[in-house]
Amino acid sequence: MQQCILASASPRRVELLQQIGLQFSVRPSDIDERQFDDEAPGDYVRRLAIEKAKAQDANDQLVIAADTIVVLDQSILGKPSDKAQGLAMLMQLSGRSHQVMTGVALAGPGGLITQTVLSSVRFKAFDRAFAERYWASGEPKDKAGGYGIQGLGAVFIEHLEGSYSNVMGLPLFETAQMLETMGVQII
Repeated sequence: MQQCILASASPRRVELLQQIGLQFSVRPSDIDERQFDDEAPGDYVRRLAIEKAKAQDANDQLVIAADTIVVLDQSILGKPSDKAQGLAMLMQLSGRSHQVMTGVALAGPGGLITQTVLSSVRFKAFDRAFAERYWASGEPKDKAGGYGIQGLGAVFIEHLEGSYSNVMGLPLFETAQMLETMGVQII
C-alpha cells in the first residue's frame, strides 16, 4: 500500500501518527461541521470522521480521518471562539468529569471502517484566577473543550479513564488496530 493520507490539519494528530512510525501526507478535508438537530454527540463525531474520510480523492491510498469533541452533560464543548467562551468552558469543567469522544474513520481500497472511542476525564476544582492564568498561556485557544492534556492542562487532570492519546485527538491503540485491519503493518 502507498503512503496514507491524514485528512486533518491537527498538529496533535500528526505528532501521534509520527509517534507510531506511520508514513503519511497531510491533506485536511473541508466539510460542514455543523451538528444536526437532535444528533447525539457520538453520532455527530462518527459522521464527521466519515465525511472527512470520504471528502478525499485518494485513489488507492488509505485515508485516516478523525474528529474529537468534549462532552459535558450531553452538550458538546467545541473550540472556544474567544477568551470569554474559553473561560466559561474551563469553569464549567472545574471539579467535574466529562467525556472526550473521537470518531475515527479509515477509507481505502478495502472499504470503510469506523470506531468511536470514549475517555472520561475529571478536572480538579479551580477558581477563575487559575482559569485566567491558563487562558493567558495561549494553550487552550485551538482545542476542543478549551484545554490540552499534553501541555499545561495536565496539571488539572485529576483522573483519566480510557485513552490518553484519545484526549489528545487520536486514540492510537484503536487506530493502530484499524490500520492493521486495512493491511497496514505498524510493527
